[in-house]
Amino acid sequence: MRQAHIYEEIRLILTSQSPASLMIRENINDLIAFAAVAEERSFTRAAARLNVSQSALSHTIKGLEQRLGLRLLTRTTRTVAPTFEGEDLLATLTPCFEKIENRLQALNDAQDEPTGTVRIVGVEYAIETILWPKLSPILKKYPSVNIEFVMDYGYTDLAASQCDAGVRYGDQVSEGMIAMRIGPDERMVCVGAAAYFDVAGVPQTPQELSEHRCINLRLATHGALYVWEFEDKDGQEINVKVKGQACFNTINPVMRAAIDGHGLALIPERLAKPHLDSGALQICLGDYSPYFPGFHLYYPSRQRPSSAFSLVLEVLRERA
Repeated sequence: MRQAHIYEEIRLILTSQSPASLMIRENINDLIAFAAVAEERSFTRAAARLNVSQSALSHTIKGLEQRLGLRLLTRTTRTVAPTFEGEDLLATLTPCFEKIENRLQALNDAQDEPTGTVRIVGVEYAIETILWPKLSPILKKYPSVNIEFVMDYGYTDLAASQCDAGVRYGDQVSEGMIAMRIGPDERMVCVGAAAYFDVAGVPQTPQELSEHRCINLRLATHGALYVWEFEDKDGQEINVKVKGQACFNTINPVMRAAIDGHGLALIPERLAKPHLDSGALQICLGDYSPYFPGFHLYYPSRQRPSSAFSLVLEVLRERA
């Protein structure tokens, strides 16, 4: 009933010749621009979302405020927030826009084949082992679907990077995002080459890693070295800062250095599996390596999925 009521309100607005309705029709693009800024709380992110320049967006909002005779946004050097009148207008616009866009999307989805572009950001390991193997077949099957993979080891802002979705481990997804599991639980394992163990011995506890050469990983988020994380039989965390001659900022070279005998590495077990099976690498401290939630696809709760994005969700969804 509520949905039908909203459609009726929209129909009356679009067909009415009253001055108020005429003003709404004239200002519909400006209202969309206002809603974007109010929701994003940022002219930068709203401009990226609308694919316009910040100066053009600012000019649009000022013009709308002048025509309405109201101040809709409070601007400071760091933040943008709706005024009381702006919040009231946003509360009116949001459900109407969502219903219209959802209906238009439903009509678009009724086409024979999905279409559109999807941009996904994630670490190299997630792209190579989960995203590409699952999504490459749909590129052959659906020629109107385009997928752009963006490699980033930081906590990417989806709006700022103009990405539709991102990939993180399940315990790293930010609040306010929809998270969908796309991979099994994972664990980080300490590995080394047999030649290294023959010379340096095998550590029996995480604390003994201070006596070993280790291959470090520098984190993109804040530039610090990754602290190796373990857990004892009682569930107590053990964090170890390791030292060694080699350091990388992506995981694949870390694994390569371990295979070449340059020291121990802490890497995802699933990534190491082919080399564990071949004997190029061996696990140590396995009893101290706990499992944690695997990769999840995350995207904004207000995401209005295109037919291409809906297809990506269906293909990536992890099934038991």
